Amino acid sequence: MILTIDVGNTQIKSAVFEQDTLIEKFVFLLSDFQISIEKILKKFEKISVLVISSVGKLENEALNVFFGKVKIYIIDRDKVFPFVNNYATPNTLGIDRAVLASGAVLQYPNQNRLVIDAGTCVTYDFIDAQNVYHGGAISPGIRLRYEAMHNYTAKLPLLELNEPENIVGNSTKESMHSGVVNGLTFEIDGYIDALKSKNENFIIILTGGDANFLAKRLKNTIFANSNFLLESLNHTFQFQIKK
Repeated sequence: MILTIDVGNTQIKSAVFEQDTLIEKFVFLLSDFQISIEKILKKFEKISVLVISSVGKLENEALNVFFGKVKIYIIDRDKVFPFVNNYATPNTLGIDRAVLASGAVLQYPNQNRLVIDAGTCVTYDFIDAQNVYHGGAISPGIRLRYEAMHNYTAKLPLLELNEPENIVGNSTKESMHSGVVNGLTFEIDGYIDALKSKNENFIIILTGGDANFLAKRLKNTIFANSNFLLESLNHTFQFQIKK
């Protein structure tokens, strides 16, 4: 068994895998890293490897506790990935985006792929059928859009995500909900349409915390999988140890 660990800025997502089968998923705060991992290892005694990718600040001391108990495998930019990185600034490509691209290549061979990760930010990553990573786009996610309107205006309230009743909001709150939800939906559909007009044999993978909410609103056919990053960590690890 392996334990995949995706370290974000404040939150950690983790999953136990038996080969390609996801057994159980966990979500906890970065501050609870040590105690949460200890509980998982106690529950699943057959876990032999921790596979970690991090965009957050995971201190070395938090990992040192587990040295000698299990193997620790950190996926970073120095590792081998199953794609050619054509990014103009390859050293700035987030490890989370590299892992998503890797998972798309390994799970969906011989086709053009667009991975959309709808989390704090929405990232778009395009990998062509020849396994060349071209880049994509980054824009504010749902929560950031609500916070930006509240923080950078004098009177707009801070709202929680809510399904807009109509595209034309009949109040300030409804207008904000429409702007955030419909605006992001139109953005995603527009980005997909622009790429599809130039590429055939296309698969779109939507993941991240807001994936399930957004999936039902998109007009394009997408494959929604909120666990895709954790699955991609597993697939990337299997690929890299074979290399």
